Amino acid sequence: MFEIAFVRKPGKSLVNGISESNQGQPDYEKALKQHEEYKTTLRKCGLKIIELEPDEQFPDSTFVEDTAVITRDMAILANPAPSSRKDEVLRISQELKKHWNILESIKEPGKLEGGDVMQIDMHFYVGISERTNEEGARQFDAIVRKYGYTSSSMKINNLLHLKTGVNYLGDKYLLMKNNFLKEEHFERFNIINVSEKEAYAANSLRINEYVFVPDGYPETKEKIEKEGFKTMVVNLSEFKKLDGGLSCLSLRV
Repeated sequence: MFEIAFVRKPGKSLVNGISESNQGQPDYEKALKQHEEYKTTLRKCGLKIIELEPDEQFPDSTFVEDTAVITRDMAILANPAPSSRKDEVLRISQELKKHWNILESIKEPGKLEGGDVMQIDMHFYVGISERTNEEGARQFDAIVRKYGYTSSSMKINNLLHLKTGVNYLGDKYLLMKNNFLKEEHFERFNIINVSEKEAYAANSLRINEYVFVPDGYPETKEKIEKEGFKTMVVNLSEFKKLDGGLSCLSLRV
């Protein structure tokens, strides 16, 4: 059960964030409203929200998931690949130090972003992507094993992060973009396939009793509900323009 979510309110510089989506510039006022709705939905699921102030120096800083990986035992500071995001980690570390005595970090030449890390129970799956390299995954593995966890890594192509294409819904169910990864990586799980036309919805997010599904993807929502999950729809149209999804906007524990 999740109890706490760390979020960072978008700054006005959000409109200058990194993007490969070619969907145009986000509407800042609309993004603020959507961020408020996102927090409200988290609260409805029983989470306490710790909101960090906007950081105008870093346009992408609202996507806090990329800066760290957190568990009840420890926090691991990431090392994002884009140079424009590196100092975001220093900012988030100041907050995480208030809540964790154990604070580890990924160091150069390792690269790792939280969007490439998917936790299932005591095991982490790490995607080797344009944002996370093999050295980052190696350091991450060495860190988590000190605290009783395990990890494995896999190469991904044509997507920003691992969790852009696959997410754990709990109860041995994975939501996965069709043909994203060979299923032998996840033989022990039930797979809910997301069609190419609804690929963005592969980044749906299980929060306690509900699965958050992005607005506008009815086929995926129906598939999730068919397996017995309750859903909540969240509109993230402005964050989608910056390649951001449901998991990107919070750190949860």
